[in-house]
Amino acid sequence: MDSNSSLAQGGIAAVMRPPDTYEKHINDTLKVGQGLSDRKTVEILVRHGPEQINWLMEQGVDFSKHNGMLDLTREGGHSSRRVVHAGDITGFEVQKQLVENVKNNANIKIYEETTAIDLITSEDKCVGIKALDNNTSEIIEFYADTVVLATGGAGQLYSKTSNPLVATCDGVAMAWRAGAILRDLEFVQFHPSILDHGESPYFLISEAVRGEGGVLVNSEKEAFMTRYHPMLDLAPRDVVSRAIVEEQKKGQVYIDIRDQGKEFLTKRFAGIYAACLERGIKMDEDLIPISPAAHYFCGGVKTNEYGETNISGLLVIGESACTGVHGANRMASNSLLECLVFSDMAVSKINDRGDFSERISTGKISDTQKTNDYKKNLQNIMWKHVGINRNIWDIHYAREELDQIYAETQERLEENITVQNIEARNLACVARLVAHAASIRTESRGTHMLTDYPVRNDEYWLKHIEFKKEKVTLADHK
Repeated sequence: MDSNSSLAQGGIAAVMRPPDTYEKHINDTLKVGQGLSDRKTVEILVRHGPEQINWLMEQGVDFSKHNGMLDLTREGGHSSRRVVHAGDITGFEVQKQLVENVKNNANIKIYEETTAIDLITSEDKCVGIKALDNNTSEIIEFYADTVVLATGGAGQLYSKTSNPLVATCDGVAMAWRAGAILRDLEFVQFHPSILDHGESPYFLISEAVRGEGGVLVNSEKEAFMTRYHPMLDLAPRDVVSRAIVEEQKKGQVYIDIRDQGKEFLTKRFAGIYAACLERGIKMDEDLIPISPAAHYFCGGVKTNEYGETNISGLLVIGESACTGVHGANRMASNSLLECLVFSDMAVSKINDRGDFSERISTGKISDTQKTNDYKKNLQNIMWKHVGINRNIWDIHYAREELDQIYAETQERLEENITVQNIEARNLACVARLVAHAASIRTESRGTHMLTDYPVRNDEYWLKHIEFKKEKVTLADHK
């Protein structure tokens, strides 16, 4: 249950009834993607949305309703109310039901407390994975006709994130080491509004709070988004995040939703209201202190709409995949929809009669303190130098530091195979690739803001940066 999906609050975007249309949802997504979203893939995503919502309801997910109909809310970038939700804990409710159904399926065997280390390949085909049994320290090799990576995001690259501790980009790193193509790694989305209280991982204040009337105000209690974007508080996330960073130069930034009243807030945002109250903040009486934080990895392993990669037998779905939907920035509540649509399509490429086997050998254990130091150092470097606003000098400094950290984490893992060492190597692996991609894209687009090149450059940069091992390719956008 520990995942980004379970923490998703806002909901799932889908065209469920007029006056909304497929074309509106498609155009909204393309607009937020800043010219780098793949139209064909976006159309597939949008047109399969309603059937996925209906499938979830058949699985037992109880979405919020109003007058007997699905209650649709609105979030940043959307031109219509189309976000289906289960209160303010949509991801948790969806994942809880699906996990329960999985546990009740006799055909599925679950290995918990087991950490994947690397993919096993043979003659350019993925044939299995090598993994660590966290309890016994045994190394297990699983062999199968098809391997599917659904390992989630990369928020733990940054010292300030909404992502849980398990979001360490493991699948992306494993795929890269096996020779898979990675794409669009420079596009890391920062959510505009985490609760600016406590420490990482931070509690998320859903965009739906602004969708239901919440207003961003600065330390002078001024509603400042009028100066940044015509969509005001529901502008795309990259715009809002940078606006908040600018306003934070004057002091704390807040969301003000007090005028909605306690009755509405405790019903519509029960989870958020309770989390704020635990920290001494009453949403109906107080301003909610917020700040941007690393939230979503728009790039990942390059796939087609079936989850297929350039490696035979290897499929990737969810946040680890780069399907082409998000481009330079993800629109709110398209993420759970992407998980549903493209995992459903991936099923058609999996041979359900394929062979499966496992083999066990012995691993090693060690003290993890040094590894934790690597992680903290890496996260601080990424936040300070490859964060919301970037510049060339900072990125080059980060690359040198990250290359060294990566080399050291590899040596550490060779000495001692532990969960902490596995995750540290994966974080360092992807961090250096994110920094490398950010140094190549000499423009500002979507989530990638480079102060040396503050303007979007369609004449040259309608391209995707791709990595295959250490080889870098600029692929024209089609």
